[in-house]
Amino acid sequence: MARIAGVDLPRNKRLDIALTYIYGVGHTTALKILDTVGIDWSKNTDNLSNEDVNLIRVEIEANHRVEGDLRRDVTQSIKRLMDIGSYRGLRHRKGLPVRGQRSHTNARTRKGPRRTVMGKKKAPTK
Repeated sequence: MARIAGVDLPRNKRLDIALTYIYGVGHTTALKILDTVGIDWSKNTDNLSNEDVNLIRVEIEANHRVEGDLRRDVTQSIKRLMDIGSYRGLRHRKGLPVRGQRSHTNARTRKGPRRTVMGKKKAPTK
């Protein structure tokens, strides 16, 4: 099993798909990495040699921000927005959508499950 940037790549998957398991590496970036290193992207992770894994590891460490560094940068950017009190920072602090989406009826992923209000039922008619 190949381990790159602290992530175990899944077994028996195409290499371009397997690299996307690393935080900060999407499909396009994975293809660029494999082109730079000179490895066929349709190769399976089970068929990788140690040399191939080392080439990919060196390329990612040298030219890409991934995993812990990238997570730390994103967290610091969000914290900075919250500290300066910008609109986006306030939305982060309140747990609401940040990029202008409607939040009156939607945004359940960001807001969490509905909180029910007691006494909101309609009174029975006589």
